[in-house]
Amino acid sequence: MAYLKICSLSVLILIAFLIETDAVRCCLKYRRRPLDCRYLKGFEIQKMTGSCDLAAIIFHTKNGKLVCADPEQHWTQDRVECLRMKAAEVKTSGAVFAFKNSMAGTFDQAKMKFSRIVNSRSYTRFNQSQNPDGESSHVEVKLAVDGEEEMDGTEQEHVQRDTYTRSSRSRPWNKLRILVWVGGVLAIFCVGLLIGYSVQRKSESASVSASCPPGDVIPDAENFPPNDPPSLDWSDLVALLNDKVSSKAIAEKLSTYSQNDRKAGSSVDNKLADDIYNIFTQLNMDPWVDEHYVKLQFPNSSNPNKVLFGEVEIGSPKAFLAYSETGRQEGRVVYANYGELSDLQNKEYRLNLNGSVVLMRAGKISMAQKVMNAAKMGAVAALIYPDPADYESMSSDSELYGHVHLGSGDPYTPGFPSFNHTQFPPAKSSGLPGILAQTITANMAISIFKQMGGEDAPKNFCGDFSSYKLGSESDKVTVAVNNNLADTKIHNVFGVVKGYVDPDRYVVIGAQRDSLTSGYAKSTVGTTLLLELARVFTELKKDGFRPKRSVVFASWTAGDFGNVGVTEWLEGYWSSLDRKAFTYISLDGVVTGAESFRASASPLLHTLLKKTLEKVKSPGSNSSLLQHYGHGFSSVLTPMQMNDGAYPVLAFSGIPSVSFSFVSSPDKLFLGTNLDEKQHLDRMTNNKVVELSVLAAQVAGQMALRLVHDHILKLDVTKYSNVITQHVSAIIKRVDALKNDKVDEIESLSTKWLNAAKSSYGRAAASLNIDIGNTDLDDMEMCRIINNRIMKVEHNFLSPYVSLRDVPFRHILFGNGWQTATDLEKYLGDVEENKTSLNMDEVLNKFALLTWTIQGCANDLAGDIWALDNEI
Repeated sequence: MAYLKICSLSVLILIAFLIETDAVRCCLKYRRRPLDCRYLKGFEIQKMTGSCDLAAIIFHTKNGKLVCADPEQHWTQDRVECLRMKAAEVKTSGAVFAFKNSMAGTFDQAKMKFSRIVNSRSYTRFNQSQNPDGESSHVEVKLAVDGEEEMDGTEQEHVQRDTYTRSSRSRPWNKLRILVWVGGVLAIFCVGLLIGYSVQRKSESASVSASCPPGDVIPDAENFPPNDPPSLDWSDLVALLNDKVSSKAIAEKLSTYSQNDRKAGSSVDNKLADDIYNIFTQLNMDPWVDEHYVKLQFPNSSNPNKVLFGEVEIGSPKAFLAYSETGRQEGRVVYANYGELSDLQNKEYRLNLNGSVVLMRAGKISMAQKVMNAAKMGAVAALIYPDPADYESMSSDSELYGHVHLGSGDPYTPGFPSFNHTQFPPAKSSGLPGILAQTITANMAISIFKQMGGEDAPKNFCGDFSSYKLGSESDKVTVAVNNNLADTKIHNVFGVVKGYVDPDRYVVIGAQRDSLTSGYAKSTVGTTLLLELARVFTELKKDGFRPKRSVVFASWTAGDFGNVGVTEWLEGYWSSLDRKAFTYISLDGVVTGAESFRASASPLLHTLLKKTLEKVKSPGSNSSLLQHYGHGFSSVLTPMQMNDGAYPVLAFSGIPSVSFSFVSSPDKLFLGTNLDEKQHLDRMTNNKVVELSVLAAQVAGQMALRLVHDHILKLDVTKYSNVITQHVSAIIKRVDALKNDKVDEIESLSTKWLNAAKSSYGRAAASLNIDIGNTDLDDMEMCRIINNRIMKVEHNFLSPYVSLRDVPFRHILFGNGWQTATDLEKYLGDVEENKTSLNMDEVLNKFALLTWTIQGCANDLAGDIWALDNEI
C-alpha cells in the first residue's frame, strides 16, 4: 500500500511537472545593479541548454518578481551564499520529516532529469523544504531578514526592466514525441517505485539509529553544502578572537611600520597606504581608496620662523603650528598660564591682552583652543611651550608640533569634501583664529621669562621654572611665521568584512597612519592593531563566524593637521553615513603608558565598554582590566577632547564613537613631540608595548564583535537620560538663581518645556527597552526596525538649527558652539556673576532650540507617530 502511495505521488509530480514545463521561461539578459539580499526569498539555476541560451541565476523576490543575474558576478555569488546561509536555519524534526525531505529531493532530481530530456533545461529549486505539520509538499523557505521590506517603485521598475523572460512553447505533438512521453511516464513510475522502496528502508533505519536521534536535522545534500562551517556561540567567538590576536604578529608589524618622515601626502605615507591596500587585498576585503585634495601647511625651509625679545633673537624653532596666520607681529608679551578662558578673564589680575603676544604653556586644552581664546581677547600672536611640570620626561630642547584649527578637516573647504572634481569659491573655516601662532622650546620660554618684568604670576600659574612674571608694557616680543600652504593629495584606505544579514550596516574601526614626528605611539601602534584586527576578523569568518553586520577597517591620513582624512570622508558621505555606520572605534594612541586606563565614549557605548572591560583579563592575574586599572567605571571615563580622533565622528556626524588608551600620569605627556618614538614608549611602559597592544586589540575586537553579532545593537539609549538630566538640572538651577537675584526679565522665562523634553526622552528610552524585551529576536524585520530607532539617537542630537559650515560640531551635548547645553549653562552663569548682561531674546532662542532638539530625538526614538506623547 505504501508503495502504491509513492507511485501515485510520482505520477502526480510528473503531471505537475508537465504542466509547468509546457511553457519554459528563460532569461534574455542580466540585471546590472546588485539586489539587496533582504529582498530575496530563493533562487534557481538556469543552464545554457536546449531552449535557454543564457546561463543565469534566477532570484525570486518577495514581491513575486524573477531577477536574472550573471553567475560570474561577485554580487550574484554573495547573494547565493546569503540565501544558503538563511536556508541553513530551516529546522526539521523526526525521521518522518527526514524521509519526506529525501523523497522531495529525489522527485526534484527526477523532475530535473526528465526536464532535460523534453525541454533541455535545468531547473533546480533552492528553497525546497517541509511543512511544519509534516505534510509533504513543495514549500518556499521564507528567507526573512532584519528590516524585511518591499522594494519601492523605483526598485521594482528596474527589476521589471532588467529581467525579461521569453516563453518557449512546446512544438506540435507527433507520434515519436508521444512515444517518448509515454516511455518517460512509465520510466518515472518504475524508478519512483524502486527509489521509494530504497528510501523508505533507509528512513526506517535512520529512525532507530543512535547516531541520528529524533529531532536531528538532516539537510539536503544539494541545498546545504556539507563543508559549511558550524555557527559559533558568543563564548566560543570571544575565546577564538583572543586566541587569534597574536603578540608575535603585533611585534612584527610594529617593527615594519615604525618609519620616520610619515608626513601626510609624502612618499613614505603613500607607500604605507599602498602596503595597507595590498594587505586588505590579500585578505579578500574588497579594498578601496578615497582620494582628497587638501591644503596643508608646512614650514618654509629657506625662511624659518623666528621669535625675538626686543632686538635679540630667542630662537628659530623647527616645529610649527599648522594653519597659523603668516607674517610678522610685535607686541608686549603677557603670560597667561594654560590659556583657558578662566585664566584670561580672571578679575584678580585683569590681563589686558589687546595687541599682545600671549605666552602660554601646553596642556589642559588643545592648542587650537588656546590660540582661539587669545584671538578673542585681542592678541596678535600666541606662543606655546612645554613646561617641565607638564612634560616631565622631555628635555628642555624638545619641540612641539600641532595645529590651530578649532575644528577638523581642510579649513579651506569648511563643511564640504575636498574631492578633486568639486569647485568652491575661496573660503575659510570659522575655526581659524586669524593670528600668528608658534611653539617654542622650554629653553626659549626660560629666556623670555628671565627678561620679563611686571608682577609675579599667581601661584596657580607657576610650573617648574624658577620665575614666572605676568609681563610689563616694555616687554616687546616679535613673532615671524613663514609657513607655506601646499595643495596636497591624500589617500584614505578601506577594507571590509561583510555581514550576512545587514551588510549595509557597519561598525568602523579606524587608525591614523601619518605623523609630523616619529609618531610611534600616536599612529604606528594604531595602524598595527588595525591590520591585526583585520586579519583576525577575516580568519574568524573562515572559521564559521557569520557577522550579521559588516566591519569596515579604515586607515586615515593627515591626522596631525586636525583629523583631516577622517573628516573629509565624513563630509563626502555625510548624507548617508548616519544611517549605515552605527559605531566608530578609534585606535589612535591606544598605548602611551602603563599606569592607568582612560576612555572617552558616547553614552550609548558606556554599557558595552564597561562589560568589555569586565571581560578582558589583565595579564598575569585573574582580575579584569576594569578591576586592575579603575576604581569603578566612572573613574575610567574622561570627556572626549576636540583633538581626539573619534571626536569629529561623534560631534560632526552624530555616530556613536569611542577611543581609549593605556596611559601614564598627566605630567608625562609626549605626543606631538620628538619623544614619540619606540625607545621612549618602551621606557614609559616598562617594555610592555606588545602586551598592552594585545589587550587593546582585545578591547576593540570584542566591542566590534558584539556590535555585529547580536540581533539588537548593543547601544544603550537609557544612558543619555542621565546626561540630559544633568544638563537640564544645571540650567534650571542657574535660572532659579537668577530669579532669586531678581534679574530683569528673567521671571518670564519658563523651564517647563525643557524639563518636559527631558522627560519625553526618558519615557521613549524606557519604552524602547520594553519593546526589545517583548520582541522575538528571530523576527528579523522587527529587529531591524528597533535597530533603526537606536541608530538615529546620536544623529538626532545634532542641532538642525545651525549651519554645518559655521558650526561643524553641532552636537548639543558634546559639540562646540552656541547651540550646546554647556554654552547655555555658561551664559547663564556669566549673567549670574555679572560678567555679561542678560539678553532675553538670546536666552529664549537657545532654550527653544535646545528643547526642540531633545524633543525631536525623543519623538524619533519613540517610533511610530501614533506612539508619541504630546505633552510638550
